[in-house]
Amino acid sequence: MTRARSRFVCGTCGEVYLRWEGQCRACGAWNSLVETIVREQPRSTRASTLASPSIATALSEIASEVVPRWPTGISELDRVLGGGFVPGSVVLLGGEPGIGKSTLLLQAAAGVIGSPAEGFHVLYASGEESAPQIHLRAARLGYTSGPAGARIRVAAEADVGRIVDLARAAEPRLLLVDSIQTISVDELDGPAGSVGQVREATLRLMELAKGEGIGVVLVGHVTKDGTLAGPKALEHLVDVVLTLEGDRYGALRLLRASKNRFGSTDEVGVFEMREAGLAEVADPGRAFLVEHETPAPGSVVAPTLEGSRPLLVEVQALVARSAYGPPRRTVSGADANRVSILVAVLGRRAGVALGDQDVFVNLAGGLSVEEPGLDLAVALALASALRDRPVDPRTVAIGEVGLLGELRSVTGLDRRLREASRLGFERAIVPRPRGGAAPPAVSGMEVATVGTLREAIAEVLGATR
Repeated sequence: MTRARSRFVCGTCGEVYLRWEGQCRACGAWNSLVETIVREQPRSTRASTLASPSIATALSEIASEVVPRWPTGISELDRVLGGGFVPGSVVLLGGEPGIGKSTLLLQAAAGVIGSPAEGFHVLYASGEESAPQIHLRAARLGYTSGPAGARIRVAAEADVGRIVDLARAAEPRLLLVDSIQTISVDELDGPAGSVGQVREATLRLMELAKGEGIGVVLVGHVTKDGTLAGPKALEHLVDVVLTLEGDRYGALRLLRASKNRFGSTDEVGVFEMREAGLAEVADPGRAFLVEHETPAPGSVVAPTLEGSRPLLVEVQALVARSAYGPPRRTVSGADANRVSILVAVLGRRAGVALGDQDVFVNLAGGLSVEEPGLDLAVALALASALRDRPVDPRTVAIGEVGLLGELRSVTGLDRRLREASRLGFERAIVPRPRGGAAPPAVSGMEVATVGTLREAIAEVLGATR
């Protein structure tokens, strides 16, 4: 038998203390001690373990295993997961409060039990909502009757020990815990949501998943710093980390995977929040485009690439003379540091002076893009806003901008341009290929290649003044 004791462990250096202290004496970090349960193994058990060491096996002799999947019936979710939930895996679903995490979980649970497997049921454990409240959400989604109403079992429980006991007694295929911040461990004195409570509760649920072959999905709220109660403290413990993004007051939601031991982390799922729950977007490539009655200055469309899926997004820029104080740089959806670099490059290399201007950059639809291929579209939108001259709405731009004003190519250019052509765009501004290579030929689209940012501005707005 193992003996469990409560200790305070430094999250920076790993030093162990008997009681909490404000500063770690080993590394000097402040407020880094976290209460953690340390299990000590008897000496006889440790000795027997050391007496029978593991056998090393050559890679060529290891038989490959086919990872089974439980499809959810939601193609966008299965796309991000890599085909569905994996038995015995621990999935962490993070996102801001009110973004739709619980709704997505209920829809995934209803889709999983729709498989032909006999006796497939789901246990939904909630520490922040009562059973009648969960029933209200299920009624809104239409899951109170039929297979979902019979096979989704709800438990309003906040103690991890009782949740584990319920799961072992009910033997569900999938365990949903909403949310991990409300789950507590009796052996720890800290409040629910603290780092020690969250880590220990996750470890016990992970032992349940690996030992019983139950798929476990944890919901994690994201705080302002994303560390104490958010999924950042658990990313290295779980198998899959999903993040549901978007403006809670808007309709579009994006599902991304920042960690996935069973699939790719490049895919993105696009949903639309409706009265009946999260609905899959039929044409994600068009979802983030905004229709304008007339061409608008400061608007440029960029074909981005999220995994294997091209998405077209409208970059909107506004430039106004700074009335007082230092100029403002406000960015939403793009990398603020990249925008500051582009402002400097535009003034130094392209003759577009923005040093005394307030600059505002926004990606329409609530999409967040970090790839450097968005540089050219942002720079052209800023130049268009400063000159108050619109870019042809049938034109797209994609490319990375260097500090010398040169343009660099991006990956997947042909896929981006084919998607833009499918959506009705007729012209593309792309970096000039190196070595005299020909640009990609896309039916119905004129591809203009440029070598520098100054050339690109002259191509879409006319010669630099």
